[in-house]
Amino acid sequence: MAKVKYELEGPLALVTLSDPTTLNAAGVDMTEELIAALERATREARGIVLTGEGRGFSSGANLSSGSPTMDADGKPDLGAALEKTYNPAVTLMRNLPIPLVTAVNGVAAGVGCSFALMGDLIVAGESAYFLQAFRRIGLVPDGSATYQLPRMIGRARAMELMLLGEKLPAAKALEWGLINRCVPDDQVLATARTLALELANGPASIGMIRKLAWQSLDASWDEQLRAERNMQRQAGQTDDFREGVQAFFQKRPAKFKGA
Repeated sequence: MAKVKYELEGPLALVTLSDPTTLNAAGVDMTEELIAALERATREARGIVLTGEGRGFSSGANLSSGSPTMDADGKPDLGAALEKTYNPAVTLMRNLPIPLVTAVNGVAAGVGCSFALMGDLIVAGESAYFLQAFRRIGLVPDGSATYQLPRMIGRARAMELMLLGEKLPAAKALEWGLINRCVPDDQVLATARTLALELANGPASIGMIRKLAWQSLDASWDEQLRAERNMQRQAGQTDDFREGVQAFFQKRPAKFKGA
């Protein structure tokens, strides 16, 4: 049975983690399906909404999904699955050519938290929470968490989340600047869809903006200014730019095609 659902809704791809009996625990099999769904979305859609089915977004890696890979010394190598599957998944999310909005319902823990935080825009329900519980089982945060969290909320708060392993409720996550919206639980998906549709109906430069924003996390001042210059040349050669200028002078809404 498929553990990731894929629906095309106009210009949007709705991708749903679907193993509600485990609160959508992200095993290797589910993550491989997620990669395939995201790759399909880049071919068919102009925006993606990623959510979880049932009471949670994702409870993290599926610890009961089989024996780990063994290293040359016959010891378990839990990093192997990261290298083979989870790291390619979050790297794919970072490098998407189209915008990604995550709709977080209930728990987003472990690598599931990492997946949730990969959204360009992050919408969470009032009962949702984010959890880095690795220290409770003697492991370290993964799936890009140690990269993302200090950059999103600063070192002190990131340390608190990772070292103490306490739940971060959605309202506080909004206060800390970790997410974009905290809404009533029954409005999570609708809000995410509205935001994603706004982005999907935007110009081709939306994809360029997200690329520049992600790139800025590692770039120097000079590198980023050079990237802006090169991307602006690219944007200025699109049909959407020409349409945007015409619409501006004709005092009408622009009709972008994402090209």
